[in-house]
Amino acid sequence: MNIRKTNGLIAAPFTPLLADGSLNLDAIPGYAGHLQRIGVVGAFICGTTGEGASLTLDERRRIAERWMAATPAGLRVIVHVGHTCLDDARELAAHAQAIGADSIAALAPYFFKPDGVAGLVEWCAQVAAAAPKLPFYYYHMPSMTGCHVAVADFLAAAGPRIPSLAGIKYTFEDLEDFAQCLRYDGGRYDVLFGRDELLHSALKLGARGAVGSTYNFAAPLYQRLIAAYARGDDATALALQARAVEMIQICVNGGGHPIAAFKSLMRRLGVDCGRTRLPLTDPTGEQAAALLARLEGLDCLAV
Repeated sequence: MNIRKTNGLIAAPFTPLLADGSLNLDAIPGYAGHLQRIGVVGAFICGTTGEGASLTLDERRRIAERWMAATPAGLRVIVHVGHTCLDDARELAAHAQAIGADSIAALAPYFFKPDGVAGLVEWCAQVAAAAPKLPFYYYHMPSMTGCHVAVADFLAAAGPRIPSLAGIKYTFEDLEDFAQCLRYDGGRYDVLFGRDELLHSALKLGARGAVGSTYNFAAPLYQRLIAAYARGDDATALALQARAVEMIQICVNGGGHPIAAFKSLMRRLGVDCGRTRLPLTDPTGEQAAALLARLEGLDCLAV
């Protein structure tokens, strides 16, 4: 498979929900337009930020269908199909291929764990085989899955086994392993960095593509960071990264689960993503207002 390299930011969209917790699919067309306006290059749907593990199979299919129907030309859609049940993951993968998604990705199963690299490769191979025409990304997030492997070793074992393997969504802090993934086989794979707080460090190692939740509402801040780094102005890049970290810490400590706090900010940008689902908790109205007021002073939100 000819691997397409990502150059830019991919947002991990929130799943819009109504007050009763049901899907608000009608919000997705405006959401897709918002992402195009702020200059991200893709949407990574139904992942961690999208509360994918809290959605039913039917809901995940319906969300993917609406994103594919609503997404403007030039904006990639990567569908997360990971699940604890292999048959369900394969069903989601086949559905993503049937509706014309650009790529699929899958977390490791996160209750019963794969048996090391070999077990993870076998799992991913079976998921990828259900959508053989789509590029496949292994979504590495051991903080949530408990699947701790050296991803460079995964690439070495998975390359011959998974013809559609395109790369990695790397959401972890092991920068040495991340760098090895970038260099593996002459830089063959598309290795997307997934820790917004460490984007500058990833750029120094050679990253060119990244996926993140805060790119939904603060992509211009990170784009300025990337531009400063590219022109050799590392002081400005570091200052912008520090501002991004401050923004994230304000959200983390602002009340409710961080995803819920992030989600509340989207109303300011004209995209009402609503509430979250249990077990996540939402900030109170007062907490959300205070959070927005603190962030306005940072000049970090897209307009």
